Amino acid sequence: MKNLLEVKSLNTYYGESHILRDVDLTLKSGEMICLIGRNGVGKTTLLKSLIGLLKAKKGEINFIGENINRKAPHQRARKGMAYVPQGREIIPYLTVEENLMLGMESLPGGLSKNKNIDSSIYDLFPILKEFLSRKGGDLSGGQQQQLAIARALLGKPKLLLLDEPTEGIQPNIVIDIENAINLIIKETGIGVLLVEQHLHFVKQASRYYAMQRGGIVASGPTSELSQTVIDKFLSV
Repeated sequence: MKNLLEVKSLNTYYGESHILRDVDLTLKSGEMICLIGRNGVGKTTLLKSLIGLLKAKKGEINFIGENINRKAPHQRARKGMAYVPQGREIIPYLTVEENLMLGMESLPGGLSKNKNIDSSIYDLFPILKEFLSRKGGDLSGGQQQQLAIARALLGKPKLLLLDEPTEGIQPNIVIDIENAINLIIKETGIGVLLVEQHLHFVKQASRYYAMQRGGIVASGPTSELSQTVIDKFLSV
C-alpha cells in the first residue's frame, strides 16, 4: 500500500529559530500514528507545517502522491487534510450547528453546494445533536473538543491531524473521543496523525514517533513502547 503521507527531511523555522530538523515520517490510509515528546520539541510546528500554516524551509511533504509544499492551507484542506488544533478553536459566538456547517467548506462546491450535515456525525458524538442551537462558547471543554473533531470530519478528509485532543478533558469524554476516532478509522479508512500525552490513547495508534529538539529520535510499534521511552517522552 502506498503512503498517504510522506514527510522527507522537513525543516521549519520560526523567524531565525530552527524548529524542525530533518523530520522523516510516513502514514498509510487506515492507520493511526502518534507523535510523542515533551512540550516545546516541535510537535505542533510539524502539524502546522503539514497543513500549511507554517512554510517549510527545506524538505518535502507528499500527500496522496503529490508534493504539497507550495499549496496554501485551504488547498490542502480541499485535497483531504483536516487539522484540529490544540485549544480546539471553535467559534464561540456561533451555534454548534453553525460551527459544524463550517466543516463542509472544504467539500467540493463549499457551503454553497453542501447545506446538510451528515447525520452519521451524531452517531459518533450524540451530545452535539442535543446542543445544535447552543453557542459553541457555552459548551464544556470536552464538548468543544467533540465539536472541533466533528467539524473537521464533516469535510470528509483522508487525513486527520489531531493536536492533543484529550488535553484538560474529563476521563469519560476522553474515552468517547478515543472510541469515535477508532470507529471513523475503521469505517472510512482515514489516516490519523495524533499528537498526544495520554498513554492509553497513544497505545491505540499502530506506531509512534518520538521527538526531541525538533527531530525524530525514536520510532516503532506502540506495542513495543518501553517504560524507558514512556518516561523520557511522555509527561504523564
